[in-house]
Amino acid sequence: MTLFDGPIGPDTYAAIRYGYGFPARGAATAPGEMIAGLHGPDRMRMAFPKAGLPEAAAMGAAYIAARRDIKKEIPGADARLKALWQQIRQAQYTGLLADFARIADTRTPFRERLVHFWGNHFATRTKGRQSHACGPAFLDEAIRPYLAGRFADLLKAAVTHPVMLAFLDQTSSVGPNSKANGDGRRGLNENLAREVLELHTLGVGAGYSQRDVTEFAELLTGLTFDLKRDTGMVFKSKLAEPGAETVLGVRYGGKGKAKLSDVYAVLDDLSVHPATAAHVSRKIAAHFTSDTPDPSLTSAMAATWRDTGGDLTAVYTAMLNHPAAWAGFGAKVKLPREMLASAMRGLGLSGDDIMRTKAGRGRDWLMRPLVAMGHSYLGPPDPSGFPDEATAWVQPYGLAQRITWAMTTVQMVKTKGLAPDRFARDTLGDAASERLLWAVTRAETREEGLGLVLASAEFNRR
Repeated sequence: MTLFDGPIGPDTYAAIRYGYGFPARGAATAPGEMIAGLHGPDRMRMAFPKAGLPEAAAMGAAYIAARRDIKKEIPGADARLKALWQQIRQAQYTGLLADFARIADTRTPFRERLVHFWGNHFATRTKGRQSHACGPAFLDEAIRPYLAGRFADLLKAAVTHPVMLAFLDQTSSVGPNSKANGDGRRGLNENLAREVLELHTLGVGAGYSQRDVTEFAELLTGLTFDLKRDTGMVFKSKLAEPGAETVLGVRYGGKGKAKLSDVYAVLDDLSVHPATAAHVSRKIAAHFTSDTPDPSLTSAMAATWRDTGGDLTAVYTAMLNHPAAWAGFGAKVKLPREMLASAMRGLGLSGDDIMRTKAGRGRDWLMRPLVAMGHSYLGPPDPSGFPDEATAWVQPYGLAQRITWAMTTVQMVKTKGLAPDRFARDTLGDAASERLLWAVTRAETREEGLGLVLASAEFNRR
């Protein structure tokens, strides 16, 4: 017997493969309607706001000041530092809850899926306690406003956001011959340049050289941030390497003082490079359809990318209009956060219900389990992001953690009157196999039957 007994209909594909499962709650299931849902007001961001970068940075600055005051033995500094740390942790925790609340209430789940896909593509992680409150702002400021426009705009917003600049140590990168390096003690950091080429745009093996990386890194010198400004990011010419730089055979800058427009010019060119079209199109297709996506699907998406200059809405449309996008159901394993979000939605939790979760309970119910499952709420440990392939998640310890979370959750959440077989049908649609329906009706308790649904292979695949 295969995992799924019968044919899977388009509504199930739309709800589970391109969203967070049933109930759909009015969500569109036709490709054109799913695409339309990417545009217009971002109602979920407005409904469940997070701390923006200025507010989060102010917390961090106050925390650093309190640490200095402790060293100066200023009375009350210890208590102030403790209170600020709690404030920073609460902002970080609220950001996590807001992500789940938005998914629970959204009528445009494809939009939320894309937010987290791109957040992982442009992976970041904050460093140091003082910056932890800044992490949640990255998705809201660098990803959400740009995910349905030109890839060039998304690329520029993500690469130049202060959270990315800090994560990849761009703030320590100084042109060797710049005015700021008159004593020769400061140097070039190639992290951002390398990751933009290797991960964010062209991909590994796309034909760029170490010289391209170095000259691109020199072009990026000057990028830093001032969190007192609205955008946070600033370009300081005194930090920049003077003269022109050549990246992939194209000459940038060299006409007077170094400028931010020179950086944007190379990012614009990278955004429409054929290697970028192929690399990123395949990554989108692999995330949504299969670890080894249909070559004709990725070719169609890459061709659309090239023809439209990286119009992301057109690329998504090409994916959703391709037959391979609606075949092979169950080829993907849900990432842990996707599994948790699907369960919350399936159990009928509202965004407000999730936002009311107290920090102590949230640590036990969300934060610690995510870490145990390998999908930390803090972000991935390195710039490559969390893995997307099934082999990374289908292993004994991770599966055991999913089962534990499922069984714990059905005890915590109000499920009175919810029959396991009905729950399976309501949350899985025609992906609920006869084998699963048979198993849940024979569970020793109703709660055990509900937990079996959430822990099942059917629920954890898309």
